[in-house]
Amino acid sequence: MQVNSEQIPAEDVTNHAQPAQAAASGATQPGSAGVGRAVGDEEKAAALRRMKRLALALLIGMAIVFMVAFAFQKQYLWLEYVRAAAEGGMVGALADWFAVTALFKYPMGLKIPHTAIIPRRKDQIGESLSEFVESNFLSQEVVQDKLASIDIARKAGRWLSEPGGAERVAKDGGAMIRGAFTVLNDDDVQAVIEGMVRKHLLTPPWGPPVGRMAERIFADGHHHKLVDLLVDRAADWMDANHATVNRLVSDRSPVWVPTFVDGLVSDKVYVELLKFVRAVQSDQNHQVRKSIDAYLTDLAQDLQHDPAMIERAETIKAQILGDPEVRELASRTWGTVKNALLTAVDDPDSELSQRFKGAVRDFGSRLVNDAELAGKVNAWIGDAAGYLVNTYRSDIAGVISDTVARWDAEETSQKIELQVGKDLQYIRINGTVVGALAGLAIFTVAHLLFG
Repeated sequence: MQVNSEQIPAEDVTNHAQPAQAAASGATQPGSAGVGRAVGDEEKAAALRRMKRLALALLIGMAIVFMVAFAFQKQYLWLEYVRAAAEGGMVGALADWFAVTALFKYPMGLKIPHTAIIPRRKDQIGESLSEFVESNFLSQEVVQDKLASIDIARKAGRWLSEPGGAERVAKDGGAMIRGAFTVLNDDDVQAVIEGMVRKHLLTPPWGPPVGRMAERIFADGHHHKLVDLLVDRAADWMDANHATVNRLVSDRSPVWVPTFVDGLVSDKVYVELLKFVRAVQSDQNHQVRKSIDAYLTDLAQDLQHDPAMIERAETIKAQILGDPEVRELASRTWGTVKNALLTAVDDPDSELSQRFKGAVRDFGSRLVNDAELAGKVNAWIGDAAGYLVNTYRSDIAGVISDTVARWDAEETSQKIELQVGKDLQYIRINGTVVGALAGLAIFTVAHLLFG
């Protein structure tokens, strides 16, 4: 008993302190997936070593007290009680040392059944932990109840309504936009835009849709204002260009016509043209206006149903938007959008940034003050979270079991001991104290009954 009480815990301190030191220094075993060194591991390893030394010191102290009391108990009968207490303390200390050590390794290297529980059964522990988390935490009811109790919409609204919140959203949004533009390849984006233009603008025939749109416009009379504008411009031109009309008529008359006749004819032509334009300008039911309406209506019908007119529209489309034009349009569109957005997000005082921040603050204020809107947002968040949990709960919980399965068994044991080993050493200390009290109590009762 004396030899074991000194050697076993000493080996325990040596073998357990070294892995804790290795874990604290960030070392990993060959082939380990690695657990990751947490901040403060050095302090935890030092605290664990201190607790192990304290537990060992209590055991050694009990052994010394036991030996002294055992040696002199016949001379001093009261030492029998001390010997019984020390003996119980050693038994409790050794039993709890065995129990604590058996969690992380084989005691003294002996492969005793049901020891080294964590290294041998880490995969099963990971699966059990995964199932526990999935069953008790990743349920729709739990997630929705928690979100409902938080009232996340109003909290987010209060944060968004503050200048700092809006600034943060704008800053993060700008970083996302810059990152997206960095990742996106200009040629690829331009190819996508070009493909969309070809699919939605060039591939469909222009004639029928343009004809249908024109038919609706002409039927509602929206083109009359354009006709009025053209007639008004024609009348204004006639008023300002009397000499021009006279010269055009004179230039086209035969050379043998006398000059005074040219003047009379030119004036007569000008007057008649002016009267004609004024009549068209003043009479909304003028024959010219009706002729224009009829022509435009026929044109709209031909664009929809006349194959020749449809073909002419396709020819015009091909002339306007050929391959070079489409590529140039895609390039200009993407370049304009990209430069405008980058310029706006880089300048916190730009109109886009200010409007975005204002919209964020306004939305945050509405979340705070509009109970109906906040309720809808909370419901949407709850439904979305519930859907995600129901759909991906197994995958989320599986991260635990998959991660634990990749860990090295020895390193896993070391890391777990580093996290909880200090508290487990209290079991050894308590076992020593409780064992001593139990030994003293048992000896006292037995002495009273049979002494």
